[in-house]
Amino acid sequence: MTSDELRPDAASGNAGSARASAIPTAPFADHIGVKVTHVSPERVEGELLVRPEHANRNGGLHGGAVVTLADSLSGIATVANVPAGVATATIELKTNFLAPVAVGDVARAECTPLHRGRTTMVWQTHIRRGDGKLVAIVTQTQIVTNKGAG
Repeated sequence: MTSDELRPDAASGNAGSARASAIPTAPFADHIGVKVTHVSPERVEGELLVRPEHANRNGGLHGGAVVTLADSLSGIATVANVPAGVATATIELKTNFLAPVAVGDVARAECTPLHRGRTTMVWQTHIRRGDGKLVAIVTQTQIVTNKGAG
């Protein structure tokens, strides 16, 4: 994915100035219902309404959906911090699952930087359920490359 694909203002070279409503998520994130609610270079927020098709065999939010929410936000966060035409990809992701999220609840996520370098960025995403209980902590590394690389 490139910053041009995610950011409609890419031609301006003004990284991070796009509003959340103008920045598309990846097609898979759209498919499961990830909604981005805030984008800035310092923080990206989003949410996922937990539907029955998101459930694991125990009736709670599937871990893959948790990871998709976090991964989507870290990709957008990286794009908000790079110039137009740069490609990004997740190269490492670690998740601590702490509590379940029931069908019908909303998983809310906040992604913040731990490191913003020239070639890699590391993000941490905290995901909480509707009552505020911490559900998961996800730490991800994004590689930053020239457009078309990889």
